[in-house]
Amino acid sequence: MPRGGRLVRDALHPGAWWVWALALGTAATRTSNPLLLALLIATSAYVVATCRPDAPWARSYGAFVKLALAVLVIRLFFAVALGSPIPGTHVLVTLPEIALPDWAQGIRLGGRVTAETLVRALYEGLKLATLLICVGAANALAHPARLLKSLPGALYEMGVAVVVALTYAPHLIADAQRLRAARRLRGRPDRGLRGLVQVGLPVLEGALERSVALAAAMDARGYGRTAEVPDRVRRTTAALTLGGLLGVCAGTYGLLTAAGGTYGLPVLLAGLVAALAGLRLGGRRSPRTRYRPDPWGARAWLVAGSGIAVAALLTLAASREPAALNPGVIPLVAPTLPLWPAAAVLIGLLPAFVSPAPRNPAPRGAAARKEPS
Repeated sequence: MPRGGRLVRDALHPGAWWVWALALGTAATRTSNPLLLALLIATSAYVVATCRPDAPWARSYGAFVKLALAVLVIRLFFAVALGSPIPGTHVLVTLPEIALPDWAQGIRLGGRVTAETLVRALYEGLKLATLLICVGAANALAHPARLLKSLPGALYEMGVAVVVALTYAPHLIADAQRLRAARRLRGRPDRGLRGLVQVGLPVLEGALERSVALAAAMDARGYGRTAEVPDRVRRTTAALTLGGLLGVCAGTYGLLTAAGGTYGLPVLLAGLVAALAGLRLGGRRSPRTRYRPDPWGARAWLVAGSGIAVAALLTLAASREPAALNPGVIPLVAPTLPLWPAAAVLIGLLPAFVSPAPRNPAPRGAAARKEPS
């Protein structure tokens, strides 16, 4: 039995994992250097391999890696098929070019494929792939149900929909694996069109039964009920939330453009403050309690702070050493690994050493099979 009669659980707040992962994704958007992007991918993969529990919802990291590879391949395919406006001198192959009408000027199908075009497409595709892998790391490390408990009351209904959507695919995969294993044990085919139909129908039936049970449970718990609030509070909440989101969009646009560097950060901060105030007021319409809420402790601060530090340092490096973080393709040169930005990326490994070890659920009867002392 746990010490002191208390349940032992992972005390790391799930929001810390999302802050860490999104900060690594933000850092990936500040560079197109493939060596730094590969280092970011390796950092997230090591943390996931070290801290991921053995649970169905935690097995989505591989799916995000496959999605990132698919995005990279599609980006290279479009670069080959549609060409690129980047002039290049290293011609790799010349494809048959299809003549297009006058209204499609600026678009070509086929033609010359240069090394500069492929390298540029590789850099851009790898940046997006790294961002997807970082999001996959957050899905594999943060329990969706625990994250739902940490959301503000104003976002509770939307959070439930997102959590249900995130857990739907892992449950389908687990059911399909279980049914295929059962069919193999019975000597029945589990591949091909016949196996797909005979496995897919029970999986869809189980998903439908799970959806009906979830709807009944949510209805029994009073899901969707709202409290009465004055009209003045509702109008203030809508104005703050809408104005805050517009401020966040305008501030983000300012940070991403050279002309908006002066107003981008103040507008972004003002928008965040207004949006948080709107969410705070909007929480009055969804009164609910939290059973054993997850604390935001020192470890959560270290995990979130390590990701924020990586994003801040790479943003600083992008302004100090733009040529190293965004290598050009004309002339075509091999990218180099800048030392202090690479060392900054390694700060993202801190969660692997400070986060609690994943505690997997013990099988039934494990306590009865305990070895005698």
